[in-house]
Amino acid sequence: MINTIKPLKSASSLLMVLLVLAGCSVAPTYERPEISTPAAYKEAPASQANANWKEAQPSEEFARGEWWKIFADASLNDLETQALAANQNLKAAAARLKQSRALRQDARSGLFPQVNAGLGASRGRPSPVSQGLPDNSPVSTGNTFSAQLGASYELDLFGRVSSTVDAANADTQQNEALFQSVQLALQADVAQAYFLLRELDSEQALYSGTVELRSQTLKLVQRRFDEGDISELDLARAKAELASAQSESLGVARTRAVAEHSLAVLLGKTPAEFSFQPRPLSRTTVAIPAGLPSSLLERRPDIAAAERGMAAANARIGVARSAFFPRLDITGAFGYESAGLGELFNWSSRTFLLGPLLSMPLFDGGRRQAGVDKARAVYEEDVANYRQTVLNAFKEVEDNLADLRILGDQTQAQDNAVQAAERAAKLSHIQYREGSVSYLNVIDADRTVLQQQRVAAQLDGARAKSAVGLIRAIGGGWNAPGAKQASSTASAAASVTPVSTASVAQVN
Repeated sequence: MINTIKPLKSASSLLMVLLVLAGCSVAPTYERPEISTPAAYKEAPASQANANWKEAQPSEEFARGEWWKIFADASLNDLETQALAANQNLKAAAARLKQSRALRQDARSGLFPQVNAGLGASRGRPSPVSQGLPDNSPVSTGNTFSAQLGASYELDLFGRVSSTVDAANADTQQNEALFQSVQLALQADVAQAYFLLRELDSEQALYSGTVELRSQTLKLVQRRFDEGDISELDLARAKAELASAQSESLGVARTRAVAEHSLAVLLGKTPAEFSFQPRPLSRTTVAIPAGLPSSLLERRPDIAAAERGMAAANARIGVARSAFFPRLDITGAFGYESAGLGELFNWSSRTFLLGPLLSMPLFDGGRRQAGVDKARAVYEEDVANYRQTVLNAFKEVEDNLADLRILGDQTQAQDNAVQAAERAAKLSHIQYREGSVSYLNVIDADRTVLQQQRVAAQLDGARAKSAVGLIRAIGGGWNAPGAKQASSTASAAASVTPVSTASVAQVN
């Protein structure tokens, strides 16, 4: 009795030790690197520099909303819908996300026993030596039939399996954030391509008006030349100015064709399948809350992706470390084996196998240590990439805030320049008809008007594209999770939460 109890106690003690070890993990505790976050953006209005600050919380899983509806443009809304449904880069990102989720499920399967079944039949003749007989002994040929159910399970002693699962979970979360990043980039690219097309349409409209004006001017100059009032020099200059305007108009048309083709590809179409009707850009007025610098860490999907990459790399350090410790696999099999198919499932033909296998690495020439060193280096690289991603994010927000601020002042100055140039051109035409100035003065005045009007159109396009750039830089729409995106400028400005008003950029 005593001899029986001692082995049972030893087995129970060993089982308890193994169960305790199964809860251990050699993976380092993951902590996010500290990031220095300013209290307010440099380009934020001074009155808002001391706005309420809050600790960043991850929110990359929240939908960014249909932020483009703030422009209240039905054509833009339709283009965004088409792009989200058919863009091939977005579909590729979605496929990568599916792959990551499948790999996560593959990793999670290690947490459960693996069970399999098998049926087999073989015919063979063993050698006499294998049967303990002399070499020339007769051995008969026989059949073997088997049916077996097997199971195996790795006891997660030092967290190898759990660390692998943690890494796979972080990889999936990273791919989810990357998908959001690709989607946000697509939405912004479509909006910017749309505003570029409309900017070029504005320029094209300017040149069309200029060509018409110079055609009429040429008729006037031709008539005065025919009457002998002016020399052929003025006539030649008028023809040259008309041809120059026509040439520049064709250059804008060429640029517009390329821009239209690029937009078609974003929509998942060939250029032959897409045509955008000319529509000059009107000046847009929107209010975009840039939010607090701390909230940028919550909202940017590329920052979330970089952070999840760090978490995955940290978990893989635990996987690499676990290679230094014992590994315990428990395997078992039960089935039947017989020489005849009719006797296969007889109870007397049963066979079984059950037992643990404990393996312990002893010497590998430094391979395991190299694996740990590599995992640590990958983690350090991901930390550096994460911090650089944050720096780039702050730069992009500041760049677009500065663009909108300066472009607002520049547009006002440009409006004054256009008005002055138009007034000068009008006066020069009157004076030329009266014969007080040469036609060269008229040419210079008309050129100045066209140049100033074209710069004004380009500034309107730049401001619209910078507004889109700011929305992209802050991570998309700014409503609270679950809130409906505004469909007009007024409702969008009213829906902003108080914590998101640290800086506001105006696009007039």
